[in-house]
Amino acid sequence: MEKETVLFLCTSNSCRSQMAEGLLRSIAADRFEAFSAGACATSVHPLAIKVMKELGVDISGQESKSADSFAGRRFDYVITVCGDAARDACPVFSGEAGLRLVWSFDDPAEAPGGEQERPATFRRVRDQIKVRLEQFVESAD
Repeated sequence: MEKETVLFLCTSNSCRSQMAEGLLRSIAADRFEAFSAGACATSVHPLAIKVMKELGVDISGQESKSADSFAGRRFDYVITVCGDAARDACPVFSGEAGLRLVWSFDDPAEAPGGEQERPATFRRVRDQIKVRLEQFVESAD
């Protein structure tokens, strides 16, 4: 059985899309091939790496990529994980996609507070993405 391909898009490909990519791989790597990209490539946020490790998911080897790096590629699903589309510079994937979805999540990189408060925001968003992905995988059966 051929795996379905999923591209997660967000603003800078540093938190939400990176966590979604890692989570989908950990939840259903046997059924889906996951990728992520952003409007611009930056780096994977250290707090995203930290909170994912708490679930046993290592995203430290993932790299931030721009949506342009996937030009000409076809995906079964393109899922945008930006928050407020009016505020976020959400990327547009001009390539071919079987189904385009928009899942709105706050950008944890924008969370206020110091080193004590910010990880809680990353965990909340991580957990919201995980629940949404579990529903997605179940509905794709």
